[in-house]
Amino acid sequence: MDSKPTPVVLEYPKGPAQVQRTSIVGKSSNSPTWVRAILPSVSDLIFVLLLVALTFGILSSRLLSDADIGWHVRNGQQILSTHVLPREDSFSSSMSGKPWYAWEWLYDVVIGAIYNVAGLNGVVFFSSLIIAFTFALVFRWMLAKGANLPISVLFLLVAASASTIHFLARPHVLSWLLAAVWFRILEMTEAEAIPGGRDKRLLWLPLLMLIWVNVHGAFLLGFVLLGLYLGAALMERFGSDTMDECAAADKRLRALSFVGSLCALATLLNPYGYHLHIHIYKYLSNRFLMDHIDEFQSPNFHGLAQKCFAALILITLFTLAVGRNRTRLSSLLVVVFASYAGLYASRNIPVSSILLVLIAAPTLSACIIDLGRSEESSARLRNLVARVEDFSQRMGRMEFGMVGHLWPAVVMALSLWVCLHHGRLGSDQILNARFDEQRFPVQAADFLARQQVREPIFTSDYWGGYLIYRLYPQLKVVVDDRHDLYGEDFLRNYLKLIHVRPGWDGILDSWQVNWVLLPPNTSLAGTLKEETQWRVAYDDGAAILFHRVGNPER
Repeated sequence: MDSKPTPVVLEYPKGPAQVQRTSIVGKSSNSPTWVRAILPSVSDLIFVLLLVALTFGILSSRLLSDADIGWHVRNGQQILSTHVLPREDSFSSSMSGKPWYAWEWLYDVVIGAIYNVAGLNGVVFFSSLIIAFTFALVFRWMLAKGANLPISVLFLLVAASASTIHFLARPHVLSWLLAAVWFRILEMTEAEAIPGGRDKRLLWLPLLMLIWVNVHGAFLLGFVLLGLYLGAALMERFGSDTMDECAAADKRLRALSFVGSLCALATLLNPYGYHLHIHIYKYLSNRFLMDHIDEFQSPNFHGLAQKCFAALILITLFTLAVGRNRTRLSSLLVVVFASYAGLYASRNIPVSSILLVLIAAPTLSACIIDLGRSEESSARLRNLVARVEDFSQRMGRMEFGMVGHLWPAVVMALSLWVCLHHGRLGSDQILNARFDEQRFPVQAADFLARQQVREPIFTSDYWGGYLIYRLYPQLKVVVDDRHDLYGEDFLRNYLKLIHVRPGWDGILDSWQVNWVLLPPNTSLAGTLKEETQWRVAYDDGAAILFHRVGNPER
Protein backbone atom coordinates (compact mmCIF):
# COMPACT_ATOMS: atom_id res chain seq x y z
CA MET A 1 0.00 0.00 0.00
CA ASP A 2 1.28 3.45 -0.92
CA SER A 3 2.08 5.66 2.02
CA LYS A 4 0.14 8.92 2.08
CA PRO A 5 1.89 12.27 2.25
CA THR A 6 1.86 14.06 5.55
CA PRO A 7 -1.35 16.12 5.68
CA VAL A 8 -1.24 19.88 5.92
CA VAL A 9 -1.42 21.33 9.41
CA LEU A 10 -4.54 23.44 9.82
CA GLU A 11 -5.37 25.90 12.55
CA TYR A 12 -8.98 26.66 13.42
CA PRO A 13 -9.09 29.92 15.36
CA LYS A 14 -12.06 30.59 17.59
CA GLY A 15 -15.04 32.27 16.00
CA PRO A 16 -15.67 32.71 12.28
CA ALA A 17 -12.00 33.15 11.42
CA GLN A 18 -10.42 32.05 8.17
CA VAL A 19 -8.62 28.73 8.19
CA GLN A 20 -4.91 29.33 7.83
CA ARG A 21 -2.38 26.88 6.55
CA THR A 22 1.03 27.23 8.15
CA SER A 23 3.00 24.45 6.53
CA ILE A 24 4.73 26.22 3.65
CA VAL A 25 5.18 29.88 4.40
CA GLY A 26 8.52 30.62 5.92
CA LYS A 27 10.09 27.27 4.99
CA SER A 28 13.04 27.54 2.71
CA SER A 29 14.17 25.08 0.12
CA ASN A 30 17.15 22.81 0.74
CA SER A 31 18.55 23.72 -2.69
CA PRO A 32 21.79 25.71 -2.84
CA THR A 33 21.42 29.48 -2.73
CA TRP A 34 22.68 29.94 -6.29
CA VAL A 35 20.01 27.55 -7.57
CA ARG A 36 17.26 29.38 -5.68
CA ALA A 37 18.57 32.66 -7.09
CA ILE A 38 18.49 31.46 -10.70
CA LEU A 39 15.37 29.30 -10.93
CA PRO A 40 12.10 31.24 -11.42
CA SER A 41 9.21 30.80 -9.04
CA VAL A 42 5.66 30.41 -10.32
CA SER A 43 4.89 34.04 -9.48
CA ASP A 44 8.03 35.01 -11.43
CA LEU A 45 6.70 33.12 -14.45
CA ILE A 46 3.29 34.76 -14.11
CA PHE A 47 4.91 38.18 -13.98
CA VAL A 48 7.11 37.49 -17.00
CA LEU A 49 4.30 36.02 -19.10
CA LEU A 50 1.94 38.90 -18.38
CA LEU A 51 4.62 41.53 -18.94
CA VAL A 52 5.67 40.04 -22.28
CA ALA A 53 2.08 39.48 -23.45
CA LEU A 54 1.04 43.02 -22.56
CA THR A 55 4.14 44.75 -23.86
CA PHE A 56 5.09 42.71 -26.93
CA GLY A 57 2.36 40.11 -27.40
CA ILE A 58 -1.29 39.66 -28.25
CA LEU A 59 -2.56 41.85 -25.41
CA SER A 60 -0.42 44.88 -26.24
CA SER A 61 -2.99 46.40 -28.61
CA ARG A 62 -5.55 46.58 -25.79
CA LEU A 63 -3.55 49.03 -23.72
CA LEU A 64 -3.98 51.86 -26.22
CA SER A 65 -7.62 51.12 -27.05
CA ASP A 66 -8.79 54.06 -24.92
CA ALA A 67 -7.85 57.61 -25.88
CA ASP A 68 -7.83 59.39 -22.53
CA ILE A 69 -4.19 58.43 -22.05
CA GLY A 70 -3.63 61.18 -24.63
CA TRP A 71 -4.63 64.06 -22.38
CA HIS A 72 -2.86 62.42 -19.42
CA VAL A 73 0.39 62.51 -21.40
CA ARG A 74 -0.08 66.12 -22.51
CA ASN A 75 -1.10 67.27 -19.03
CA GLY A 76 1.96 65.60 -17.53
CA GLN A 77 4.21 67.25 -20.09
CA GLN A 78 2.60 70.60 -19.39
CA ILE A 79 3.18 70.23 -15.65
CA LEU A 80 6.80 69.24 -16.21
CA SER A 81 7.47 72.17 -18.55
CA THR A 82 5.68 74.86 -16.51
CA HIS A 83 6.24 73.44 -13.00
CA VAL A 84 2.65 74.45 -12.24
CA LEU A 85 -0.23 72.14 -11.38
CA PRO A 86 -3.36 72.75 -13.48
CA ARG A 87 -6.32 74.47 -11.90
CA GLU A 88 -8.04 75.57 -15.11
CA ASP A 89 -8.71 73.67 -18.33
CA SER A 90 -6.41 74.44 -21.23
CA PHE A 91 -7.27 71.63 -23.66
CA SER A 92 -10.85 72.44 -24.71
CA SER A 93 -12.42 75.50 -26.31
CA SER A 94 -15.74 75.06 -24.51
CA MET A 95 -14.25 74.84 -21.00
CA SER A 96 -11.25 77.10 -21.50
CA GLY A 97 -10.35 78.90 -18.28
CA LYS A 98 -12.91 77.03 -16.18
CA PRO A 99 -11.83 75.23 -12.97
CA TRP A 100 -10.46 71.75 -13.60
CA TYR A 101 -9.68 69.22 -10.87
CA ALA A 102 -6.85 67.18 -12.36
CA TRP A 103 -6.98 64.71 -9.49
CA GLU A 104 -4.67 62.25 -11.30
CA TRP A 105 -1.89 64.84 -11.61
CA LEU A 106 0.80 62.65 -10.03
CA TYR A 107 0.15 59.86 -12.51
CA ASP A 108 0.18 62.44 -15.31
CA VAL A 109 3.60 63.70 -14.24
CA VAL A 110 5.03 60.18 -14.16
CA ILE A 111 3.51 59.19 -17.50
CA GLY A 112 4.53 62.51 -19.06
CA ALA A 113 8.14 61.97 -17.98
CA ILE A 114 8.08 58.40 -19.31
CA TYR A 115 6.67 59.59 -22.62
CA ASN A 116 9.37 62.26 -22.93
CA VAL A 117 12.01 59.53 -22.66
CA ALA A 118 10.45 56.52 -24.41
CA GLY A 119 7.27 57.67 -26.16
CA LEU A 120 4.20 55.43 -26.33
CA ASN A 121 6.44 52.37 -26.01
CA GLY A 122 7.36 53.54 -22.53
CA VAL A 123 3.73 54.25 -21.64
CA VAL A 124 2.73 50.72 -22.67
CA PHE A 125 5.66 49.16 -20.82
CA PHE A 126 4.90 51.08 -17.61
CA SER A 127 1.23 50.06 -17.67
CA SER A 128 2.15 46.43 -18.43
CA LEU A 129 4.62 46.45 -15.56
CA ILE A 130 1.98 47.59 -13.06
CA ILE A 131 -0.59 45.04 -14.25
CA ALA A 132 1.88 42.14 -14.28
CA PHE A 133 3.26 43.01 -10.84
CA THR A 134 -0.25 43.30 -9.37
CA PHE A 135 -1.40 39.87 -10.52
CA ALA A 136 1.90 38.18 -9.63
CA LEU A 137 1.59 39.69 -6.15
CA VAL A 138 -2.02 38.51 -5.85
CA PHE A 139 -0.96 34.99 -6.81
CA ARG A 140 1.81 34.95 -4.23
CA TRP A 141 -0.58 36.21 -1.55
CA MET A 142 -3.06 33.44 -2.37
CA LEU A 143 -0.32 30.89 -1.73
CA ALA A 144 0.79 32.67 1.45
CA LYS A 145 -2.78 32.52 2.76
CA GLY A 146 -2.91 28.76 2.29
CA ALA A 147 -4.34 28.27 -1.20
CA ASN A 148 -2.87 25.29 -3.03
CA LEU A 149 -1.07 25.78 -6.30
CA PRO A 150 -3.62 24.45 -8.85
CA ILE A 151 -6.47 26.43 -7.30
CA SER A 152 -4.34 29.59 -7.12
CA VAL A 153 -3.44 29.29 -10.79
CA LEU A 154 -7.07 28.68 -11.77
CA PHE A 155 -8.37 31.62 -9.75
CA LEU A 156 -5.66 33.91 -11.11
CA LEU A 157 -6.50 32.97 -14.70
CA VAL A 158 -10.19 33.72 -14.13
CA ALA A 159 -9.46 37.02 -12.34
CA ALA A 160 -6.98 38.16 -15.00
CA SER A 161 -9.38 37.19 -17.79
CA ALA A 162 -12.18 39.16 -16.13
CA SER A 163 -9.87 42.15 -15.74
CA THR A 164 -8.93 42.29 -19.42
CA ILE A 165 -12.03 44.45 -19.87
CA HIS A 166 -9.93 47.29 -18.42
CA PHE A 167 -6.40 46.36 -19.48
CA LEU A 168 -5.76 49.96 -20.51
CA ALA A 169 -2.91 52.44 -20.19
CA ARG A 170 -4.74 54.57 -17.64
CA PRO A 171 -4.19 55.51 -13.99
CA HIS A 172 -6.79 53.04 -12.74
CA VAL A 173 -4.22 50.22 -13.01
CA LEU A 174 -2.39 51.83 -10.08
CA SER A 175 -5.64 51.65 -8.10
CA TRP A 176 -5.69 47.89 -8.66
CA LEU A 177 -2.29 47.58 -7.03
CA LEU A 178 -3.04 49.99 -4.21
CA ALA A 179 -6.39 48.32 -3.46
CA ALA A 180 -4.74 44.88 -3.31
CA VAL A 181 -2.01 46.10 -0.93
CA TRP A 182 -4.57 48.00 1.17
CA PHE A 183 -6.76 44.90 1.54
CA ARG A 184 -3.78 42.70 2.33
CA ILE A 185 -2.70 44.99 5.17
CA LEU A 186 -6.20 45.07 6.66
CA GLU A 187 -6.48 41.32 6.36
CA MET A 188 -3.08 40.53 7.87
CA THR A 189 -3.53 42.85 10.81
CA GLU A 190 -6.86 41.18 11.62
CA ALA A 191 -5.83 37.55 11.07
CA GLU A 192 -2.38 37.90 12.63
CA ALA A 193 -3.04 40.40 15.41
CA ILE A 194 0.07 41.40 17.35
CA PRO A 195 -0.45 40.98 21.11
CA GLY A 196 -0.22 44.24 23.04
CA GLY A 197 0.18 47.69 21.57
CA ARG A 198 -0.99 49.11 18.27
CA ASP A 199 -0.21 47.20 15.09
CA LYS A 200 2.30 49.40 13.26
CA ARG A 201 1.54 47.71 9.96
CA LEU A 202 -1.67 49.74 9.80
CA LEU A 203 0.41 52.91 9.61
CA TRP A 204 1.22 52.01 6.01
CA LEU A 205 -2.38 52.88 5.10
CA PRO A 206 -2.06 56.68 5.51
CA LEU A 207 1.12 56.59 3.41
CA LEU A 208 -0.65 54.61 0.72
CA MET A 209 -3.57 57.03 0.86
CA LEU A 210 -1.24 59.99 0.35
CA ILE A 211 -0.17 58.45 -2.97
CA TRP A 212 -3.62 57.14 -3.90
CA VAL A 213 -5.44 60.46 -3.55
CA ASN A 214 -3.03 62.04 -6.03
CA VAL A 215 -3.03 59.31 -8.69
CA HIS A 216 -6.66 58.21 -9.01
CA GLY A 217 -10.14 59.03 -7.76
CA ALA A 218 -10.70 55.44 -6.59
CA PHE A 219 -8.95 56.32 -3.32
CA LEU A 220 -12.50 56.25 -1.91
CA LEU A 221 -12.33 52.47 -2.18
CA GLY A 222 -9.76 52.47 0.61
CA PHE A 223 -12.30 54.02 2.97
CA VAL A 224 -14.97 51.54 1.91
CA LEU A 225 -12.69 48.61 2.78
CA LEU A 226 -11.68 50.28 6.02
CA GLY A 227 -15.34 50.79 6.85
CA LEU A 228 -16.13 47.13 6.20
CA TYR A 229 -13.41 46.04 8.63
CA LEU A 230 -14.62 48.59 11.18
CA GLY A 231 -18.16 47.28 10.80
CA ALA A 232 -16.98 43.70 11.27
CA ALA A 233 -15.02 44.66 14.40
CA LEU A 234 -18.06 46.49 15.77
CA MET A 235 -20.36 43.50 15.21
CA GLU A 236 -17.83 41.17 16.80
CA ARG A 237 -17.56 43.58 19.74
CA PHE A 238 -21.25 43.27 20.54
CA GLY A 239 -21.30 39.56 19.75
CA SER A 240 -18.35 38.70 22.00
CA ASP A 241 -18.83 35.90 24.50
CA THR A 242 -15.74 36.51 26.63
CA MET A 243 -13.91 39.46 28.10
CA ASP A 244 -10.80 38.65 26.05
CA GLU A 245 -12.75 38.70 22.78
CA CYS A 246 -14.42 41.94 23.80
CA ALA A 247 -11.06 43.55 24.62
CA ALA A 248 -9.56 42.37 21.32
CA ALA A 249 -12.49 43.84 19.38
CA ASP A 250 -12.18 47.14 21.28
CA LYS A 251 -8.50 47.30 20.47
CA ARG A 252 -9.21 46.63 16.79
CA LEU A 253 -11.87 49.34 16.71
CA ARG A 254 -9.54 51.91 18.24
CA ALA A 255 -6.70 51.03 15.88
CA LEU A 256 -8.86 51.19 12.76
CA SER A 257 -10.53 54.43 13.85
CA PHE A 258 -7.18 56.07 14.53
CA VAL A 259 -5.70 54.97 11.20
CA GLY A 260 -8.89 55.95 9.40
CA SER A 261 -8.56 59.46 10.82
CA LEU A 262 -4.97 59.67 9.59
CA CYS A 263 -6.07 58.48 6.15
CA ALA A 264 -8.79 61.13 6.04
CA LEU A 265 -6.21 63.81 6.85
CA ALA A 266 -3.91 62.38 4.18
CA THR A 267 -6.59 62.91 1.52
CA LEU A 268 -6.43 66.65 2.18
CA LEU A 269 -2.81 66.66 0.99
CA ASN A 270 -3.73 67.20 -2.63
CA PRO A 271 -3.49 70.37 -4.77
CA TYR A 272 -7.19 71.15 -4.29
CA GLY A 273 -7.69 70.38 -0.60
CA TYR A 274 -11.22 69.61 0.53
CA HIS A 275 -12.62 71.07 -2.69
CA LEU A 276 -11.57 67.85 -4.40
CA HIS A 277 -13.82 65.85 -2.07
CA ILE A 278 -16.78 68.10 -2.84
CA HIS A 279 -16.11 67.85 -6.57
CA ILE A 280 -15.89 64.03 -6.52
CA TYR A 281 -19.06 63.78 -4.45
CA LYS A 282 -20.98 65.93 -6.93
CA TYR A 283 -19.62 63.89 -9.81
CA LEU A 284 -20.42 60.46 -8.40
CA SER A 285 -23.82 61.52 -7.07
CA ASN A 286 -24.97 62.92 -10.42
CA ARG A 287 -27.45 60.36 -11.70
CA PHE A 288 -27.40 61.65 -15.27
CA LEU A 289 -23.64 61.21 -15.55
CA MET A 290 -23.64 57.81 -13.87
CA ASP A 291 -26.43 56.62 -16.17
CA HIS A 292 -24.76 57.79 -19.39
CA ILE A 293 -21.03 57.08 -18.93
CA ASP A 294 -20.32 53.63 -20.35
CA GLU A 295 -17.86 52.38 -17.74
CA PHE A 296 -20.29 53.17 -14.93
CA GLN A 297 -22.90 50.91 -16.54
CA SER A 298 -23.53 47.36 -15.39
CA PRO A 299 -21.51 44.77 -17.32
CA ASN A 300 -22.87 43.10 -20.45
CA PHE A 301 -22.46 39.40 -19.73
CA HIS A 302 -22.25 38.44 -23.40
CA GLY A 303 -18.52 39.26 -23.29
CA LEU A 304 -15.85 36.76 -22.21
CA ALA A 305 -14.41 38.98 -19.48
CA GLN A 306 -17.85 39.55 -17.99
CA LYS A 307 -18.61 35.83 -18.11
CA CYS A 308 -15.38 35.14 -16.22
CA PHE A 309 -16.43 37.61 -13.54
CA ALA A 310 -19.86 35.99 -13.24
CA ALA A 311 -18.19 32.58 -12.90
CA LEU A 312 -15.88 33.98 -10.22
CA ILE A 313 -18.84 35.26 -8.21
CA LEU A 314 -20.59 31.89 -8.42
CA ILE A 315 -17.45 29.97 -7.40
CA THR A 316 -16.89 32.37 -4.49
CA LEU A 317 -20.46 32.03 -3.24
CA PHE A 318 -20.26 28.25 -3.49
CA THR A 319 -16.96 28.27 -1.61
CA LEU A 320 -18.31 30.43 1.19
CA ALA A 321 -21.40 28.25 1.49
CA VAL A 322 -19.27 25.12 1.86
CA GLY A 323 -16.68 26.73 4.15
CA ARG A 324 -18.99 29.10 6.02
CA ASN A 325 -17.53 28.20 9.42
CA ARG A 326 -14.04 29.22 8.34
CA THR A 327 -14.74 32.64 6.88
CA ARG A 328 -14.26 35.75 8.97
CA LEU A 329 -17.09 38.25 9.13
CA SER A 330 -14.93 40.92 7.50
CA SER A 331 -14.27 38.62 4.54
CA LEU A 332 -17.98 38.01 4.09
CA LEU A 333 -18.61 41.75 4.01
CA VAL A 334 -15.84 42.24 1.46
CA VAL A 335 -17.30 39.49 -0.76
CA VAL A 336 -20.73 41.11 -0.66
CA PHE A 337 -19.26 44.52 -1.50
CA ALA A 338 -16.96 43.24 -4.26
CA SER A 339 -19.77 41.27 -5.92
CA TYR A 340 -22.15 44.22 -5.81
CA ALA A 341 -19.51 46.69 -7.03
CA GLY A 342 -18.60 44.53 -10.03
CA LEU A 343 -22.24 43.96 -10.95
CA TYR A 344 -23.06 47.65 -10.53
CA ALA A 345 -20.35 49.04 -12.82
CA SER A 346 -18.05 47.29 -15.26
CA ARG A 347 -15.12 49.53 -14.29
CA ASN A 348 -15.13 47.83 -10.85
CA ILE A 349 -14.66 44.30 -12.20
CA PRO A 350 -10.82 44.12 -11.93
CA VAL A 351 -10.64 45.25 -8.29
CA SER A 352 -13.66 43.11 -7.39
CA SER A 353 -12.01 40.08 -9.02
CA ILE A 354 -8.79 40.62 -7.06
CA LEU A 355 -10.65 40.87 -3.75
CA LEU A 356 -12.76 37.78 -4.48
CA VAL A 357 -9.84 35.49 -5.36
CA LEU A 358 -7.83 36.55 -2.31
CA ILE A 359 -10.71 35.39 -0.14
CA ALA A 360 -12.09 32.42 -2.07
CA ALA A 361 -8.91 30.59 -3.12
CA PRO A 362 -7.59 29.83 0.42
CA THR A 363 -11.06 28.88 1.64
CA LEU A 364 -11.69 26.48 -1.24
CA SER A 365 -8.27 24.90 -0.72
CA ALA A 366 -9.07 24.25 2.94
CA CYS A 367 -12.44 22.76 1.99
CA ILE A 368 -10.76 20.36 -0.43
CA ILE A 369 -8.31 19.29 2.28
CA ASP A 370 -11.22 18.57 4.60
CA LEU A 371 -12.89 16.56 1.86
CA GLY A 372 -9.75 14.50 1.50
CA ARG A 373 -9.65 13.84 5.24
CA SER A 374 -13.29 12.93 5.57
CA GLU A 375 -14.00 9.30 6.37
CA GLU A 376 -17.06 9.55 4.13
CA SER A 377 -14.86 10.18 1.08
CA SER A 378 -13.64 7.27 -1.01
CA ALA A 379 -10.08 6.07 -0.61
CA ARG A 380 -9.30 7.08 -4.17
CA LEU A 381 -10.52 10.64 -3.55
CA ARG A 382 -8.57 10.91 -0.29
CA ASN A 383 -5.44 9.68 -2.01
CA LEU A 384 -5.90 12.13 -4.92
CA VAL A 385 -6.37 15.08 -2.56
CA ALA A 386 -3.32 14.03 -0.55
CA ARG A 387 -1.17 13.80 -3.68
CA VAL A 388 -2.33 17.19 -4.93
CA GLU A 389 -1.67 18.75 -1.55
CA ASP A 390 1.76 17.15 -1.30
CA PHE A 391 2.60 18.59 -4.72
CA SER A 392 1.26 22.01 -3.65
CA GLN A 393 3.33 21.96 -0.46
CA ARG A 394 6.50 21.16 -2.36
CA MET A 395 5.78 23.86 -4.93
CA GLY A 396 4.94 26.24 -2.11
CA ARG A 397 8.28 25.62 -0.44
CA MET A 398 9.96 26.27 -3.77
CA GLU A 399 7.88 29.41 -4.35
CA PHE A 400 8.86 31.03 -1.08
CA GLY A 401 12.38 29.65 -1.24
CA MET A 402 13.27 31.38 -4.51
CA VAL A 403 15.16 34.50 -3.55
CA GLY A 404 16.72 35.86 -6.72
CA HIS A 405 13.81 36.80 -9.02
CA LEU A 406 16.42 36.81 -11.75
CA TRP A 407 14.10 36.26 -14.69
CA PRO A 408 11.71 39.11 -13.91
CA ALA A 409 14.72 41.40 -13.53
CA VAL A 410 16.19 40.26 -16.86
CA VAL A 411 12.90 40.67 -18.74
CA MET A 412 12.30 44.09 -17.20
CA ALA A 413 15.82 45.25 -18.11
CA LEU A 414 15.47 43.92 -21.66
CA SER A 415 12.05 45.57 -22.08
CA LEU A 416 13.40 48.86 -20.80
CA TRP A 417 16.32 48.64 -23.22
CA VAL A 418 13.91 48.08 -26.11
CA CYS A 419 11.78 51.06 -25.04
CA LEU A 420 14.79 53.33 -24.82
CA HIS A 421 15.91 52.24 -28.31
CA HIS A 422 12.66 53.09 -30.09
CA GLY A 423 11.25 49.57 -29.85
CA ARG A 424 14.24 47.89 -31.48
CA LEU A 425 16.24 44.90 -30.37
CA GLY A 426 19.23 44.96 -32.62
CA SER A 427 17.89 45.38 -36.17
CA ASP A 428 14.42 44.00 -35.35
CA GLN A 429 11.46 46.23 -34.51
CA ILE A 430 9.74 44.24 -31.75
CA LEU A 431 7.76 47.05 -30.10
CA ASN A 432 5.88 49.80 -31.89
CA ALA A 433 3.09 51.03 -29.63
CA ARG A 434 0.58 53.20 -31.46
CA PHE A 435 -3.11 53.99 -31.61
CA ASP A 436 -5.10 51.74 -33.92
CA GLU A 437 -5.95 53.48 -37.22
CA GLN A 438 -9.25 51.61 -37.41
CA ARG A 439 -10.27 52.77 -33.96
CA PHE A 440 -8.96 56.34 -33.91
CA PRO A 441 -8.75 59.13 -36.51
CA VAL A 442 -5.01 58.74 -37.06
CA GLN A 443 -4.90 59.78 -40.73
CA ALA A 444 -7.52 62.50 -40.22
CA ALA A 445 -5.30 63.99 -37.51
CA ASP A 446 -2.42 63.96 -39.98
CA PHE A 447 -4.61 65.86 -42.45
CA LEU A 448 -5.56 68.47 -39.83
CA ALA A 449 -1.90 68.91 -38.94
CA ARG A 450 -0.90 69.38 -42.58
CA GLN A 451 -3.72 71.88 -43.17
CA GLN A 452 -2.66 73.84 -40.09
CA VAL A 453 -6.24 73.97 -38.80
CA ARG A 454 -6.27 76.06 -35.63
CA GLU A 455 -9.96 76.44 -34.95
CA PRO A 456 -11.78 74.36 -32.28
CA ILE A 457 -12.91 70.98 -33.54
CA PHE A 458 -15.92 68.99 -32.43
CA THR A 459 -15.53 65.24 -32.18
CA SER A 460 -16.89 62.42 -30.04
CA ASP A 461 -15.88 62.41 -26.38
CA TYR A 462 -14.19 59.08 -27.11
CA TRP A 463 -11.87 60.67 -29.70
CA GLY A 464 -11.27 63.91 -27.82
CA GLY A 465 -8.33 62.61 -25.80
CA TYR A 466 -6.62 61.33 -28.94
CA LEU A 467 -6.91 64.71 -30.68
CA ILE A 468 -5.51 66.43 -27.58
CA TYR A 469 -2.58 64.03 -27.78
CA ARG A 470 -2.02 64.57 -31.50
CA LEU A 471 -2.89 68.23 -32.11
CA TYR A 472 -2.63 70.24 -28.88
CA PRO A 473 -1.67 73.13 -28.79
CA GLN A 474 -2.30 73.59 -32.52
CA LEU A 475 -6.03 73.35 -31.86
CA LYS A 476 -8.44 72.64 -29.04
CA VAL A 477 -11.27 70.14 -28.87
CA VAL A 478 -14.83 71.04 -27.94
CA VAL A 479 -15.28 67.94 -25.80
CA ASP A 480 -13.34 64.92 -24.55
CA ASP A 481 -13.95 62.24 -21.94
CA ARG A 482 -13.26 64.33 -18.82
CA HIS A 483 -16.96 64.14 -18.02
CA ASP A 484 -16.63 65.60 -14.53
CA LEU A 485 -15.18 68.78 -16.10
CA TYR A 486 -17.95 69.25 -18.67
CA GLY A 487 -20.85 68.51 -16.34
CA GLU A 488 -24.46 67.49 -16.87
CA ASP A 489 -25.78 70.51 -18.80
CA PHE A 490 -22.99 70.44 -21.38
CA LEU A 491 -23.21 66.67 -21.85
CA ARG A 492 -26.98 66.83 -22.33
CA ASN A 493 -26.37 69.16 -25.26
CA TYR A 494 -23.57 66.90 -26.47
CA LEU A 495 -25.92 63.89 -26.59
CA LYS A 496 -28.61 65.97 -28.28
CA LEU A 497 -26.08 66.90 -30.96
CA ILE A 498 -24.61 63.44 -31.44
CA HIS A 499 -28.06 61.86 -31.81
CA VAL A 500 -29.36 64.75 -33.99
CA ARG A 501 -32.28 65.61 -31.77
CA PRO A 502 -34.33 68.78 -32.34
CA GLY A 503 -32.19 71.89 -31.87
CA TRP A 504 -28.93 70.13 -32.65
CA ASP A 505 -27.79 72.71 -35.20
CA GLY A 506 -28.16 75.56 -32.72
CA ILE A 507 -25.73 73.79 -30.41
CA LEU A 508 -23.00 73.81 -33.06
CA ASP A 509 -23.67 77.50 -33.60
CA SER A 510 -23.48 78.33 -29.90
CA TRP A 511 -20.17 76.50 -29.60
CA GLN A 512 -18.87 78.32 -32.71
CA VAL A 513 -17.85 75.07 -34.37
CA ASN A 514 -16.64 75.10 -37.98
CA TRP A 515 -14.90 71.70 -37.97
CA VAL A 516 -16.51 68.35 -37.09
CA LEU A 517 -14.67 65.01 -37.03
CA LEU A 518 -16.74 61.84 -36.56
CA PRO A 519 -16.93 58.13 -37.30
CA PRO A 520 -18.71 57.79 -40.68
CA ASN A 521 -21.56 55.64 -39.35
CA THR A 522 -22.86 58.14 -36.77
CA SER A 523 -26.21 59.89 -37.09
CA LEU A 524 -24.62 63.33 -37.03
CA ALA A 525 -22.21 62.45 -39.84
CA GLY A 526 -25.09 61.28 -42.02
CA THR A 527 -27.04 64.46 -41.32
CA LEU A 528 -24.12 66.83 -42.03
CA LYS A 529 -23.68 65.20 -45.44
CA GLU A 530 -27.14 66.51 -46.33
CA GLU A 531 -26.52 70.04 -45.02
CA THR A 532 -25.53 72.58 -47.66
CA GLN A 533 -23.42 74.69 -45.32
CA TRP A 534 -21.21 71.71 -44.49
CA ARG A 535 -18.84 69.98 -46.88
CA VAL A 536 -16.70 66.88 -46.51
CA ALA A 537 -13.08 67.99 -46.19
CA TYR A 538 -11.61 64.53 -45.62
CA ASP A 539 -12.89 60.94 -45.55
CA ASP A 540 -10.76 57.83 -45.21
CA GLY A 541 -13.44 55.35 -44.16
CA ALA A 542 -12.35 55.38 -40.52
CA ALA A 543 -13.14 59.09 -39.93
CA ILE A 544 -14.93 61.80 -41.82
CA LEU A 545 -14.09 65.50 -41.42
CA PHE A 546 -16.62 68.25 -42.12
CA HIS A 547 -15.90 71.95 -42.63
CA ARG A 548 -18.52 74.67 -42.48
CA VAL A 549 -18.50 76.67 -45.71
CA GLY A 550 -20.86 79.40 -44.44
CA ASN A 551 -20.72 81.45 -41.26
CA PRO A 552 -23.02 80.20 -38.48
CA GLU A 553 -26.00 82.35 -37.70
CA ARG A 554 -25.65 84.39 -34.52
